[in-house]
Amino acid sequence: MLNKRSIALCLITFAATSCGAILYAAIQQGLGYSNTPIIPGTNWHVHDGDRPQPRVVAPAATFSLGAPAPADAVVLFDGNDLSKWQSGNGQNASWRVDSAGFMETGRGGIRTRDHWADFQLHIEFATPSQVRGERQGRGNSGVMFNGMYEIQVLDSYNSKTYPDGQCGSMYGQTPPLVNACKAPGEWQTYDIIWESPRWDPNGNQIKNANVTVIHNGLVLHHKRDYFGATDGIGGVPHTSLGVYRRPHPPEVFIELQDHGNPLRYRNIWLRPLGEYDKAWNDAVK
Repeated sequence: MLNKRSIALCLITFAATSCGAILYAAIQQGLGYSNTPIIPGTNWHVHDGDRPQPRVVAPAATFSLGAPAPADAVVLFDGNDLSKWQSGNGQNASWRVDSAGFMETGRGGIRTRDHWADFQLHIEFATPSQVRGERQGRGNSGVMFNGMYEIQVLDSYNSKTYPDGQCGSMYGQTPPLVNACKAPGEWQTYDIIWESPRWDPNGNQIKNANVTVIHNGLVLHHKRDYFGATDGIGGVPHTSLGVYRRPHPPEVFIELQDHGNPLRYRNIWLRPLGEYDKAWNDAVK
């Protein structure tokens, strides 16, 4: 039989537990959306704040950080100039290039002047060392292909957001397998293998775009398909399901997004994959 003190403790515990549950639910709800479309093959909405958070795995001190470009690579940025880049309107890229060998976001996104189909991409980035903002407002940028398909860049170190929008996500579609972020201000690496979508001569799609992404030495995605273009860019409304709106050539440009946060980038190079049993010049056409 419960005495008055036991009853009081029970009531306090119930109230605390209930308040905690309500507070947790409110916090989770604030992470994302619950009224957006369901992502195909999942039980989760686009940018669903209740989707499971990827587990945190501390990366090793270095993996491919500072990796020199191989002999057959196209060097996109070696710390000297932005001659391989342009703004969205075709003008010269106007990001600041620092004497320390990095470039910093500002005045809109930049994209490569050239286009490639299937390739290996190495890129190094650092989110701001001084933390400002939270969630999607904290160190936000992105690596985009053809202005249509995005791998998110974000400061997700001890910072939660909707999982399909955290660092390394295929934005609006697939969260990373793990959260491999380093602390704000530290240099990090993406090693990405990109394969372009394909359409036949009649305009019928025969292959989805897919990516393999390694972040600081940890696999985030392995040959994972995009079910369409990323929401919020390329004419696809934000919080809607990604779709392949129209055929495009397999050769795509690479774009670095300016989201109003001072991100730094350096050591960017690319290798066309080529094809088995084909001469090099034929394989990369």
